[in-house]
Amino acid sequence: MTITPTRPATGRLLRRLLTVGMVIGALAATAPCLAQTPIVPALPADWSSGQPEQVVLSLRILLSLAVLSLAPGLLMMLTSFTRIIIVLSFLRSALGTQQAPPNAVLVAFALFLTFFVMHPVFDEMNQAGIQPYLAGDMNYQDALDASSRPLHTFMLGQTRERDIALFTELAALDRPTSPDDVPFYVLVPGFIISELKSAFQLGFVLFVPFLVIDLVVASTLMSMGMLMVPPVMISLPVKILLFVMVDGWHLITRSVVLSFT
Repeated sequence: MTITPTRPATGRLLRRLLTVGMVIGALAATAPCLAQTPIVPALPADWSSGQPEQVVLSLRILLSLAVLSLAPGLLMMLTSFTRIIIVLSFLRSALGTQQAPPNAVLVAFALFLTFFVMHPVFDEMNQAGIQPYLAGDMNYQDALDASSRPLHTFMLGQTRERDIALFTELAALDRPTSPDDVPFYVLVPGFIISELKSAFQLGFVLFVPFLVIDLVVASTLMSMGMLMVPPVMISLPVKILLFVMVDGWHLITRSVVLSFT
């Protein structure tokens, strides 16, 4: 059966077609005006006619903002944070606790220990370069050199000569005649791999007593014929109890902080 459309439906369809046609015509009429109007304003012709001092100041501001954006990475790589957070992660793995302490607590604790360890260095950097620059007694370049010298000394004291020699050879540089001649771009990667080695050494020492407990518990359960009992059910509370009895957090914190002296 065929349905014949009624007149009201046909009228509504015609009105809709007329409306769409009017909208398209209006857009076509205003298209030349839109094309003549620039969307992005052009730069003024004298944008580069400023004084050299203003250009240098603007570049310094941009460079400072770029350094601030890299501040978290610099805090982790140029301070004691790397060694501390790795040791704390090894400790949690040795205990066998999955998320206790949670990551947020470990990172916050590592940050506070980092500020504690680096406080003498930061204070010396402030007194040597930042305060004289703010007081107007030192220019920008001299303040930068003076404030970076304490950090250079700290990093050099924690870096092995073998690692410095490695990156000096990779950079095709001559052998430094004094510690002050080691450039930062050579010292930083050497400091990082030295920190990684020190952290893994401390982590191995942490793992040994807890590994002994796991072996003793596993051997005891096997000798008793309790093969269906997971050893972690017995060893985990034993390790936590031992760690609390020997005041483990005190010993770990003391060992990590004294490793930087």
